[in-house]
Amino acid sequence: MRWRQGRRSSNVEDRRGEKAPGGGGMGGLGNLLALAPFLLRSKKGWLILLALGAIYYFGGNLFSGMPGTESPSAGPDAQTGPGTAGAGANDEVAQFVSVVLADTEDTWGNLFQQAGSQYGPPKLVLYNDAVRSACGLSSAAVGPFYCPGDQKVYLDLSFMNELKKLGAPGDFAFAYVIAHEVGHHVQNLMGTSEKIQQARMRADKVTSNRLSVMLELQADCFAGVWAFYAHRDRNMLEPGDIEEGLRAAAAVGDDHLQRRAGRAVSPDAFTHGSAEQRAYWFNQGFTTGDVNKCNTFAALSGQ
Repeated sequence: MRWRQGRRSSNVEDRRGEKAPGGGGMGGLGNLLALAPFLLRSKKGWLILLALGAIYYFGGNLFSGMPGTESPSAGPDAQTGPGTAGAGANDEVAQFVSVVLADTEDTWGNLFQQAGSQYGPPKLVLYNDAVRSACGLSSAAVGPFYCPGDQKVYLDLSFMNELKKLGAPGDFAFAYVIAHEVGHHVQNLMGTSEKIQQARMRADKVTSNRLSVMLELQADCFAGVWAFYAHRDRNMLEPGDIEEGLRAAAAVGDDHLQRRAGRAVSPDAFTHGSAEQRAYWFNQGFTTGDVNKCNTFAALSGQ
């Protein structure tokens, strides 16, 4: 990507180096020890104490690192992306993130203005290891995510190596991740996220998963829309970038991740879409540049 001359966003919140929130510190440990004499009086108390201890130790995420908890998105290869691993390199990667975020601001600001509305950009939080958001405590193992409660995208730069492990390295792969999470912010502003959340609460498990897939694929399509304008209006893309994006979208497909975790492919358990679906909808956004062509709900409701 041609990113170095791009505008930097003022909406990056750098929390790297902060102490990981959660059960750490003597306050959490002290409370746990104070409860121990009472909990140890019964068998059930033992179980509660063990559970609390696990929550304290793992910082509130008992599923961290377990198969099946792969992130919906991941970052670029440390060697072929905007920097390599390490503090200095991460600063360069942070600059890359800031430029991509700024470019999404320009794209969606223009599109919202054309629609007679105003775009309020999200904040993007850089963190290490674990972070607390309005959506609760999360570890880096959950991958990049968007929290509608505080309208922020959360990103641990160490996650930039994961996409390489999945077979899709490259700086544009990382840009796709950021644009996908910003796509969720767009859905939040449009009211789509809330409607789908309400529908999922009323639905059975399979239907709920299906609605989640539609939402995620639309965010992929919105990432493609951003790429369309980044390429057409600002000439940011280089040869091979879109291929990187397509590989990244496919690499984080549910079927690919299920196989990688050693499990049988189960479409009813998909929450983000198959590799083919994710690549298709990213390409749909990129080739059309039209938000109206990203109606995954209409396209998939009859399938």
